[in-house]
Amino acid sequence: MPDTDASAPHTGSRLADSRSAGPRSADPRVSEGRRDGPPAAAGTIAAESDALALLRLLAAGGASAARRALLEACGSAAAALAAGASAWAQAGLTPQQIARLRATADEAFWREAGWAGDAGPRTLDWLAQPGHRLIAWTDPDYPALLRRAPSPPLALFVAGESGLLWHPAVAVVGSRSPTPTGLGNATDFARALARTGLAVTSGLAAGIDAAAHRAALEAGGPTVAVLGTGPDLAYPRRHADLLARIAAEGVVVSEYPPGTDARPGHFPARNRIVAGLSLGVLVVEAAERSGALITARLAAECGREVFAVPGSIHNPLARGCHRLIREGAGLVERASEVAAALAPVAAELAEGLRRRLGAPIDGGHAAVIQAGQDGPGPVSGDADPPRTSPDFADPDYQSLWNALGFDPTGMDELVHRTGLTTAELSSMLLVMELEGRVSAQHGRYFRNR
Repeated sequence: MPDTDASAPHTGSRLADSRSAGPRSADPRVSEGRRDGPPAAAGTIAAESDALALLRLLAAGGASAARRALLEACGSAAAALAAGASAWAQAGLTPQQIARLRATADEAFWREAGWAGDAGPRTLDWLAQPGHRLIAWTDPDYPALLRRAPSPPLALFVAGESGLLWHPAVAVVGSRSPTPTGLGNATDFARALARTGLAVTSGLAAGIDAAAHRAALEAGGPTVAVLGTGPDLAYPRRHADLLARIAAEGVVVSEYPPGTDARPGHFPARNRIVAGLSLGVLVVEAAERSGALITARLAAECGREVFAVPGSIHNPLARGCHRLIREGAGLVERASEVAAALAPVAAELAEGLRRRLGAPIDGGHAAVIQAGQDGPGPVSGDADPPRTSPDFADPDYQSLWNALGFDPTGMDELVHRTGLTTAELSSMLLVMELEGRVSAQHGRYFRNR
């Protein structure tokens, strides 16, 4: 379950890792064998024990400051768990947390934490696979920006290139049901940001999130997917292929162990990690009650930059962006404006990474600094209100309505979006104009409502 309190200082220790990755000078492999295979080496057994101990600390739930203090005092999760109830109480754990740590780690124990009943063995199997890591709060590879954010997770389950969690990044977020214009803006901004050297962070949700991830990958840039499920499960399920591609070419991160299903409370918690990993948050399109606005608020609380793309005053999915702009978010029209605004903080992150490694910064930081110069429906408040588009009996009319935005759109683009001919569209648009649904301006069409 997610942690809910503020950050604290840290000391270093090593946890499970299964490949060389991330910003460090040495990275021993942890597990080559399986628990049901040949006898494991002593180092593997110790690593598995520490991973299970950390999993039990995570399952204790509640505020995490005391558990962080316990980890720092003991040096490892296994030592922290072995320290006993008096040490737990001295570190500030509550009676409820202590009772959880005393409990037997059986299926009921894991399910009480909101996880799969086989969370323990399933996590060890997952960690044995290449590219999978469990990064604890005390691990020196814990992302620097996230460490400085409010309510940082006690640990992160990571699939892919864990070093990307130190890469300068922008979160691109917005509606799950964007207009065609919003979807195009998300794609254009994410592609351009990736080309400047910034990583694109988002939550793998439908709509703006998925478009941003895909655009970053297509541009050959890094992308970070933060999940409200375990790191092995896509939500929505139709994004399973996208999740696999991000794990192979970017990085997937979650605070929940493998096998954890989507739950309503997971998504606001996920949003704080999206904000905490990023130098800034760009809201492309969002209604007034939207999970994207939660992410923007959390980013502001982290001291991060917040940007918003303006839209038509007639577009209900632009109202959240307009509200952010009124409250002080940066109005942006081009990705270069975002990159320029973030260059100074990217330089600060690069200096921290340089000190961490004792080595030159990588190309991603340098590029940014130079530039400155299908499962069920949404399960949380992460979702936007239902779209108000009418239902047409004729599927061609419905397709045209879905293709129209609140910003003027040319005939060629409508042909591309709908697959209909110019002649078909012209007659349909005339009917919709006469009905008062659509207006035309200089040969371009847009919704009236």
